[in-house]
Amino acid sequence: MALQIIRRDLHAHPELAFCETRTADVVARELSALGFETHRGLAQTGVVGVLRAGRSGRAIGLRADMDALPMNEANCFAHRSVFEGRMHACGHDGHTAMLLGAARLLAASRDFDGTVYLIFQPAEESSGGARVMIEEGLFERFPMEAIYGMHNWPGLPAGDFAVHAGPVMAGTDRFDIRILGVGGHAAMPHLVVDSIHAGAVLVQAVQSIVSRSLDPFDTAVVSVTRFHAGDAYNVLPDQAELAGTLRSFSEDVRQKALTRLAELCAGISATLGVKIDFSARADSYPPTINTAAEAARCVQAAAAVVGREHVRTDVRPSMGAEDFACYLQHKPGAYIWIGNDPTGGEPGSHAGLHNPTYDFNDDILPLGAAYWVELVRHILGRSVQGDG
Repeated sequence: MALQIIRRDLHAHPELAFCETRTADVVARELSALGFETHRGLAQTGVVGVLRAGRSGRAIGLRADMDALPMNEANCFAHRSVFEGRMHACGHDGHTAMLLGAARLLAASRDFDGTVYLIFQPAEESSGGARVMIEEGLFERFPMEAIYGMHNWPGLPAGDFAVHAGPVMAGTDRFDIRILGVGGHAAMPHLVVDSIHAGAVLVQAVQSIVSRSLDPFDTAVVSVTRFHAGDAYNVLPDQAELAGTLRSFSEDVRQKALTRLAELCAGISATLGVKIDFSARADSYPPTINTAAEAARCVQAAAAVVGREHVRTDVRPSMGAEDFACYLQHKPGAYIWIGNDPTGGEPGSHAGLHNPTYDFNDDILPLGAAYWVELVRHILGRSVQGDG
């Protein structure tokens, strides 16, 4: 089955975190048909394909994510989502198809020396599928020296790759704030303790964390993204609920910002007489930080496919988050970007990630597959023994 057909089939049938049963069926069926040793069940719907060649005991892992987003698709093409409220708006359908393309090429040639683990991961979008796979024994069952990932990147032309030595994606913490005051009549504010006023003051104060509490050379973003309070025109509510995210590239900056956020809550609580409960969620994503040696290998592999002039090492990291970071807390590795902008189009001229009109660029499917194969050959070497 052509990679485009697989990719568009997956796009039309998106599945959310830990529910990627049909997608896993497609992946497992394809891997088994190619002769891969196929394992299922890690993190519920994860699939790991194992291919060995030559005599070396070395092994590496290649990872693709499979889950979709809980959003409606606005596209009208034939392969649009058949499900309301589910959409492949981040290109995980393409990531899965590219790794399956690499599986075909590797199985056909087996011209490498060692073991390749193809990791098809569920639940990247905010549910921490990588962490679950690790907790359930990914690295114990499939021992590898390093792990590699790839994501399509709108704004980067098709035919280009971007590789970072160091930070690629930010870590993210989600926080919740509950403000408890005393409600009452809107005409008598002197008789209440206004939770909305306290929330508004807090939203303003949060903006000072990056501008006044962190070193100007450090990078962070603190955003309040939700503010819920009240139901009526003439009632000052007794409580307000706020939520948001903190993004940073280092643990030191992360801790400073979280500490300052908690201090602001305590200060406003004391100043305005409200009770403020602040909590940061335990399911945070750490920053994605490539190890230098592995990033250099990615540069060399990508250059062998598209030429060194099309491998960018000067692209700034993203403040978006990625749970591939969890793997990099346990193993060396690197996570790179492959350009998704249409050939001949202006960079950024089409919908970006998480947009209801986004679609993966099928023209880059063979390119991504070729990169994976070249990376395997570059790291493990070419086997003269075939499949042994």
